[in-house]
Amino acid sequence: MKAPAYDRMGVDYSEVRRADPRFETAIWEALGTARRVLNIGAGAGSYEPRDREVVAVEPSPVMIAQRRPGAAPAIQGVAEDIPLEDESVDATMGVFTMQHWDDVDRGLAEVLRVTRDRVVLLTLDLDVTAEMWLCRDYLPEIVEHDRETFPTITHLEAVLPGVRVETIPVPSDCTDGFCVALWSRPEAHLDPDVRRSSSIWHLLPAAVVEPALDRLRRDLASGEWDRRYGRLREKDSLDVGLRLVTAELR
Repeated sequence: MKAPAYDRMGVDYSEVRRADPRFETAIWEALGTARRVLNIGAGAGSYEPRDREVVAVEPSPVMIAQRRPGAAPAIQGVAEDIPLEDESVDATMGVFTMQHWDDVDRGLAEVLRVTRDRVVLLTLDLDVTAEMWLCRDYLPEIVEHDRETFPTITHLEAVLPGVRVETIPVPSDCTDGFCVALWSRPEAHLDPDVRRSSSIWHLLPAAVVEPALDRLRRDLASGEWDRRYGRLREKDSLDVGLRLVTAELR
């Protein structure tokens, strides 16, 4: 985990990145009958089930400080060295976390070590994400960067047993304001508070980001964005590459 960048984005994170109930339902259903759940890269704990015992592991103290009242206490730690015993949890969940690990394969090996029954990971299929207008026409550097950090779906299928991959359409009114979730709300990308809560805006250089934002600002003001993409404002949901990966260990 690149702690300095994540600590910067952690400021007011929980205000922008509010759990979307539709994603929450999909994650909780995928956890099945698990009673003790590890949330790896737990952040502010947005998607943690409230009806089970949760063990939260998170490297950033800024994120830990934003956990909701009554949330499970968080252990400060990293995926590559999970401070738990072998097979000590029924299931492990992770939401947009693997791209922040320093060593994905080592982190996944640790997840497999501590988990008995299943692993549930919310991630992106970047081949699909690359076609979202922001990534395709304004900032292709987003996907260029993310291909260096996100494990591919094919890789996850190779290293995890019994993998099932589910497409999760992102609703137009998604309450979790991660970058490509704003596919129908282009104005949101111009809000520095919104950008601060998605890691990619901290990881790309300003010399790349600022000209792209200036172009988006001009296209919105002139109506060019709506001429090209305005139909998206009328859609209820869109596949931007969000995938729920579930691995059955037994």
